[in-house]
Amino acid sequence: MNFKRALAAPSAVFLVALLPLSAGADVKAGDVITRANLEKAGDLLSPGMQWIVERGARLTIIDPTPVSASRIYMEATEKYAAQVKLSDDGQALLNWVAGRPFTTIDANDPEVARKIMYNYEKRWSQTDDVMLRNFDADTGALGVEGRGMTVERHFLLDTFRRLYYKGRLEVDPKPDWLPNEDEALFKQSMHPFIEPFDLRGVGATFYRYQDHTRQDDTWLYLPQLRRVRRLSSAQRSDALFGQDTDQDSYYGYSGNIAWADWKYLGEKTLLGAMHAENYPVKWGEGSADFFFDDVWEKREVYVVEFKSKLPQYAYGKRMLFVDKECFLIPYTDIYDQADQLWKVWVNLFKIARQPFPNPPEGGTYEDEVAFIPAIVMVDEQLVHATRASLPSHRFEREVGWFLNQDNATVDFFSVAELISSGR
Repeated sequence: MNFKRALAAPSAVFLVALLPLSAGADVKAGDVITRANLEKAGDLLSPGMQWIVERGARLTIIDPTPVSASRIYMEATEKYAAQVKLSDDGQALLNWVAGRPFTTIDANDPEVARKIMYNYEKRWSQTDDVMLRNFDADTGALGVEGRGMTVERHFLLDTFRRLYYKGRLEVDPKPDWLPNEDEALFKQSMHPFIEPFDLRGVGATFYRYQDHTRQDDTWLYLPQLRRVRRLSSAQRSDALFGQDTDQDSYYGYSGNIAWADWKYLGEKTLLGAMHAENYPVKWGEGSADFFFDDVWEKREVYVVEFKSKLPQYAYGKRMLFVDKECFLIPYTDIYDQADQLWKVWVNLFKIARQPFPNPPEGGTYEDEVAFIPAIVMVDEQLVHATRASLPSHRFEREVGWFLNQDNATVDFFSVAELISSGR
């Protein structure tokens, strides 16, 4: 398929999602995909990822490696999945306790897209709590002819945390966090900003509720104005602070499943970066320095289309590629209201028991977990990008990610804590 023609006629994207590989297009371990041989990858890459390779990124191909969910997660799936169902209107997940909600994905099921997304939301890689510390990001215009990204702003953040109130498997209380007066599904907070200077102390706290008819709550603290600003659910698609990222794009998709229309478009083989060799991330060189330089493998994915029900939502649609084996999202193509390709979110995963050999305390797990050493969001219309190192290179032997280790306390997610940490 001609990449430039796909951008000019974005409706072709739907066909790409369902077509087999282009004739003669395939890759094998040891191949390195660049702009010079992009046709070799053919439809193993989405239009958004093809654009990134055209800008200079290189993808080193390895053999696929299976991904196994944790033992305790699969035990919960076996115990509870038979009782799980969707509400009559298809919006809410009923009788879910823990584990994967739906063990069978049937393409002929009218609710197949929503079931895929609930399996993604309840994925094995995060069940109790998440802490990410000491991470940074750069944002700026992309370079050309070998020149690197022009860094307009550099961000350094202290801590991101998420606390799950349901589906808990490893840290007491289980399977639900009680008390839960807010009836939250989960809460998350990211604060404070350390750099740049004009954003020092800024932070955000977010609640998602068990009641699917209740919109999310987000509070943004701006210490320079000495005020807390409340954001609407539609504003979760807005890019803040000059970055390209938005809250609903985190992890590939972090929006409320009930507040969107979903369409199943089929299955496909795509390349994904699931077993990173570099930790912290290794960025590319020259005009590819906005993107990570690591290994990629063929993955089988579900292709799901998202359209928000919220008025004034920034994006027209998202094309989500959900890994069939582990329900992670290697990347997401995002379109504007005119159906033109706008942005792409890309995750670099390292699925392993530890991020690097002999890590500090807290860095080794009994089962594999999904570390995310880097994310990239590219605005392909403005030729602009945000890249994040998770953790930052500044901190030697920093694990960064701590999963299901009782590192999230309720107080961290209060507005009072948000304000206090920003002073």
